[in-house]
Amino acid sequence: MRDEASGTLFFNLVGENEESVTDILIDVYKALQVKGYNPVNQLVGYIMSEDPTYITSYNNSRGKIARMNRDEIIEELVHAFVEYHHLEDK
Repeated sequence: MRDEASGTLFFNLVGENEESVTDILIDVYKALQVKGYNPVNQLVGYIMSEDPTYITSYNNSRGKIARMNRDEIIEELVHAFVEYHHLEDK
């Protein structure tokens, strides 16, 4: 869908029966914690390199995160940052 006023193209990342990016990131984060990894370091390593070995295969975490592209992950993280700091309200 295109916003006529700005010309910006918008799209929905999640279909009806798909897990959201947020849900997948939460699951992966928890799995990394359970396996004794530093989840932030591992997720940053994965996002920077897209090397799946940064993500544990425990609880199918590697398979889940592999279904997303880095753009989706980064978009979700930036959105959460903006929301957390109430930047849209300023």
